[in-house]
Amino acid sequence: MMQYPSAWLQGASLGESIASRLRLQIINEEIRPGEVISENKVAELFGASRSPVREALKMLSGEGLIRLERMGAVVIGLDLAAIKELYDVRYLIESFAQQRLAERDNKTLIMRLEQGIDRMKLAIKHGDRVEFAYQDFSFHERIVQEAGHTRILHLWNNIRPIVMTVILLTTDNGFKQGNERMEWIADKHRTVIEGLRSGDEEQIGQIVRAYFDDSDETLGRSLS
Repeated sequence: MMQYPSAWLQGASLGESIASRLRLQIINEEIRPGEVISENKVAELFGASRSPVREALKMLSGEGLIRLERMGAVVIGLDLAAIKELYDVRYLIESFAQQRLAERDNKTLIMRLEQGIDRMKLAIKHGDRVEFAYQDFSFHERIVQEAGHTRILHLWNNIRPIVMTVILLTTDNGFKQGNERMEWIADKHRTVIEGLRSGDEEQIGQIVRAYFDDSDETLGRSLS
């Protein structure tokens, strides 16, 4: 079973940790739509009181993954159509963030993004799916954070846990298709860097659109 990167859960509360575990199982359909999650069973599984379990279920409800009812938490799940909608939101956030950066000096940011791609390549070499997914996610988050827009960052933080989970699962499936596929995914990030390096809003817009068009194809291959 895929696990979240340790850096992802660093400093997380018990409730957040429980939510992360359940989120991964729900999106990966180890817990299927329509199933009922029992507070008592989850508390027993994690050796926790019901309070952090309730915190976890409230988080997952807010993300639209479950529906809280008297009988327990009913799993809604996240189908391919919902994941594509998530990527639509990502496109809106990331295209805005990158175009906002167009007129800035992005040398330091670009250096860090290139280091991220280098780490992705190293993860491919070592067959480290979790590290690749973490570097992929961090690449995109770094751009959103660098844009310095409070409301856009707030929107990003709302979808952050699901984005990380989807990237984990698509990465896991991507590795099953072979290293050549993962090299292509890593190299695709270089187009984003070239857009930022150009400092041209129109060019950046075209690159981000093409990037997410490719992502639609990747989702179809990985999760259908």
